[in-house]
Amino acid sequence: MAFEGYQTKDSVVVVYTGEGKGKTTASLGLMCRALGNRQRVAFIQFIKYWGVSEHVFIRDIQEIYQNQLFFYKGGKGFYKAGDLSEVNITEEQHLKAAKATFDQAIKTSQSGKFDLVICDEINNAVHDGLLSTEQLKKLITKKSGRTSLCLTGRNYPKRLYNLADIITSMDKIKHHFDDKFLANKGIDF
Repeated sequence: MAFEGYQTKDSVVVVYTGEGKGKTTASLGLMCRALGNRQRVAFIQFIKYWGVSEHVFIRDIQEIYQNQLFFYKGGKGFYKAGDLSEVNITEEQHLKAAKATFDQAIKTSQSGKFDLVICDEINNAVHDGLLSTEQLKKLITKKSGRTSLCLTGRNYPKRLYNLADIITSMDKIKHHFDDKFLANKGIDF
């Protein structure tokens, strides 16, 4: 056998991080793969408050996958991101939304009802101080033993690298936003 000596794990922690584009897109691919294997998936989204195409896609496929797919949209938008920050959202509102979304992530990952829990943009929430590194560590270490986690967003804490099984860094080589071009529908959001 080609893989003699290899073992399987009941669950894994997958991290998509880095400055480049594609972290959420990769997590959506992981969601598709899990659903295709008839697994139960929870997609919990931090930060993205505005309507983005993945919200429409998940809403549409929920009719097909029904109780196999759970979606929770939390967060109040970009936080402390200059011109990208959401207007008229207070720091208190950002903190409250991050806490509510984190509470949902903890509840969902500990329930044992899901094979995969995706926490999209959670790394940004930690890096921006809306959540603590200790909260992220708790999410990872207290999850159900059979539940895999996918954590996305820039700046996954290096001190938690040992808690992840797979870490992929999306490196930005070039992005048209740097040349003052706005995001494109269907490509960037």
